[in-house]
Amino acid sequence: MKLGVLFSGGKDSCYSAYLAKQEGHELTCLISIFSENPESYMFHTPNIHLVEKQAKVMELPIIIEKTKGQKEEELKDLEKAIKKAKDKYKIQGIVTGALHSVYQALRIQKICDKLDLECINPLWHKDEIEYLNELINNKFDIIIIGIGAEGFDESWLGREINEDTLKELKKLKEKFGINVSFDGGEAETFVLWCPLFKKRLRVSKCKKIMDGKYSGRLEIQEIKIV
Repeated sequence: MKLGVLFSGGKDSCYSAYLAKQEGHELTCLISIFSENPESYMFHTPNIHLVEKQAKVMELPIIIEKTKGQKEEELKDLEKAIKKAKDKYKIQGIVTGALHSVYQALRIQKICDKLDLECINPLWHKDEIEYLNELINNKFDIIIIGIGAEGFDESWLGREINEDTLKELKKLKEKFGINVSFDGGEAETFVLWCPLFKKRLRVSKCKKIMDGKYSGRLEIQEIKIV
C-alpha cells in the first residue's frame, strides 16, 4: 500500500514508518505540520523545521502545512495536508506514531475515514520498555530535545537513547511513575539516523534552554548531513 507518513522527526514517527516499510508498504511521502502553538494538542513542535533535513536523507518528498495550533481548528490544517498527499502522491493510507493517545488516534482516524484512506498505527499500545529496546536493537540514533516532567534536568537535553539511558529511565519510572517512551509528554526526541536514512545527521551547533526546574528544550541551530 502507498502510504503517507505523519512525520514529526521524533522516534515515534520514524519507527512507525520503519515498521510499515518492514511490513511491505511503500513510503510515498512525509507529511509534517508546523504549529505556532508550542502546547499543541496534536503536533510536536521542538525543532520541527529540521524534518526537511530528515526528508532529504530519506530521499522522500515532504508536504508541510502550517497551523496556528488552536485546539480542534488545527485538525482542518492536518486534513488539508493529508488531502494534498492523496491528490499529489496517490497515497492509499496514513501511518502514524500514535502510542496511547486516544485523542490523537480518533481524530486522525476520522480524517482518514473522510478521505477514504487506511489509518495504520504500528505502535498502538506497544509496551514501553519493549519499544525502547527495539529502537536500540535496530540502531536508531535518537537524542532527547525536550523535557517536561519531574526527574528530568538540563543534563537530559541532547542525551542519546541507549541501554544506559534506558536503565536511568527505568529508575525514573519507579520513582516518579513516568512513561519511559515519553507518551505522557515527559520528553521529546529527534532522530539523527535510522535504517530509513541514506546518510546520517549530526548536530554541529545547539543551545540548551530551561523554562523551569523540570522543563526545557535543546534548540538545534545547525545540523549537517554526514
